[in-house]
This record gives sequence, C-alpha cells and structure tokens, in this order.
Amino acid sequence: MSVSALAEREDTRTRSGEPVDEIVLNAVVEAAVSGDTAATEWLLAYVRPLVLRYCQARIGGHRTAISVDDVAQEVLLALFRALPGYRNQGRPFLAFVYGIAGHKVADARRNAARVSAALSVPEIPDVPSSEATPEQHALQFELTSRMEQLLRKVLSPRQHEILVLRLVVGLSAEEVADVMGSTPGAIRVAQHRALTRLRKVVTRD
Repeated sequence: MSVSALAEREDTRTRSGEPVDEIVLNAVVEAAVSGDTAATEWLLAYVRPLVLRYCQARIGGHRTAISVDDVAQEVLLALFRALPGYRNQGRPFLAFVYGIAGHKVADARRNAARVSAALSVPEIPDVPSSEATPEQHALQFELTSRMEQLLRKVLSPRQHEILVLRLVVGLSAEEVADVMGSTPGAIRVAQHRALTRLRKVVTRD
C-alpha cells in the first residue's frame, strides 16, 4: 500500500476518533523527509490541531499580545523547514514537533514582553472604545504572564508540560510518556501530584 493510501486510511480513522497508527505515522514521516509532497501535506495537516492546542495552552486566551494562530503557523513553518534534516533517533516524531513548538512559544513570549515594556500609557479617553487598544492587549498579556508565572512557581517544568500535553493537547499517558521519554505510570503519578499541588494552592488562597 502506498504512503498516500495509508494516509487516507488514517484520515478516516482519525475522524472517527481513533489514534493514528505509529507505524503508519513513521512511514509518512519518512516519506515527507524524503520530499514526498503528499506525505508532507498530510503530516502538517495532522499535527496542526495538536500544535494549536499546545500553543493555546502555553500562551493563554486570544485577547493577549500574542496570536495563537500566528505562533502555530510559525511552528508549522519551522517544522516544514526542518523536515529534510530530521533523523529518527529513537524518540517519537511528536517529541520533535513539541520541541519546536516549545521554542517558538518561548520566542513569542519574549517578543511580546519587549513590546509590552515599550508601550507607553496615554491619557484615558473620555469615551470608552469597544475595540481593545494596544495597551489593553498589553494588560491582558501581563495578566496571562502572571498566571503563567504562578503555575511555574507551583509546578515543576516537567509537571507543567505533562498537564499541557495530557489535559489540553489531549494525549494519552502512553503518548506523553513517549514524547517525554518516560513511562505511562510515571506520567500518571506526576499528573496526580501536579493536580494535587494545584488544588492545595487554590484552596489555601
């Protein structure tokens, strides 16, 4: 069966809620790395919703100084450019994708922070505007940043990443274990401890 036929079959399974077969995914990745246009298009379409959910979780709501869609597009573009040089080193392909996504999100947050710091606050207008101003976007971003800082204080980087991948991106414990080079049992324990820690902080406050 050709890679295109395999991809079409997996499209049907994915729409029905079934996970993509790892062997098929690896075959499509290999074809995309070799320059197969159809395989590349299928692969980018497959990872796009995963990347969007990841970026949304790491960045926050839409009313911030960062556009989730723009960052996700940057991730997909970087992935497209990196595909020819990709080599399977024993880790799942999604680990490679989320690695790129993590770097792009960090870059976007740094850039947005610089923009926020550079904005000056003008006089308050007599008539409020129904549209968000750059200053309001900056304030929303600042609030989102504070929430992110709180989570980072409460949780370890590993716990934070596990919650994003499990609860937001929607990966199974087995898939997260593959991405992070761990075991499903360890992922479940880490998730439980992270949620317990968050509950204690919220209850205390």
